[in-house]
Amino acid sequence: MKRHIYTMLSRWGDIDGFGHVNNAAYLTYIQEARVDFTWYARKRRGEKPYFLDMVVARSEVDYIVPIYDGHSSLEIAVWVGRIGNASYTLKYEVMGQGVTYAKASTVQVTVDMETKRSRPITDDERAFLLEFQEDGH
Repeated sequence: MKRHIYTMLSRWGDIDGFGHVNNAAYLTYIQEARVDFTWYARKRRGEKPYFLDMVVARSEVDYIVPIYDGHSSLEIAVWVGRIGNASYTLKYEVMGQGVTYAKASTVQVTVDMETKRSRPITDDERAFLLEFQEDGH
C-alpha cells in the first residue's frame, strides 16, 4: 500500500496545561496532511480545478502516546480506506522519533463547488485514490 507522507513540526502553542499537545491540535495536524495530500493530487493531475473537492463529514482520532515537546518533528502518513460512490475514508498515522502518537480517520464527501452539493467521485479521482488504498478494500 502506498502512503503519502507529510512532515511538520509540532508547535509550542499546541501545548496545553498538562504539558502535552492538546487533543484538538491533532485535528489540525491531520487537516494539514489531508490538504497536502489533496494538493499533491492536484499537482499530479495538472491542477484540475475540481479534483478532490470535498468536505469532511466525520473525524475520529485514537490518541496513543502524548507528544510532550512543542517542537517535535512529526511525520503524518495518509492513505485511503473505503471508497464509496460520493465519499471516501482517509486514514492517518501521526509518528515521530520511532513512536506512533495517534491514529485517525476522516470521511470526506465529494462536492460540486458550484452547487455545494455532494457529487459522485469521478473516474480520475477514483483512479488516484486507488493508488493509495490499503489492502483488503
